[in-house]
Amino acid sequence: MTLEEAIVSDPEIFGGTPVFRGTRVPVKNLFDYLNNGDSYHAFLSDFDYISEEQIQAVLEVDL
Repeated sequence: MTLEEAIVSDPEIFGGTPVFRGTRVPVKNLFDYLNNGDSYHAFLSDFDYISEEQIQAVLEVDL
């Protein structure tokens, strides 16, 4: 899955904040979990409608 398939930034959804495609869950929430010492599995448990493939696409971005 590509990053463009995993997330979307739409001015109509949270003012353009990047969210996981098909949801209103900001990508920032994933990084908040990780920065607090939680695994992405904990994030998946809380947001079970987001796929592991979406998370992998976000985490594999080469900056």
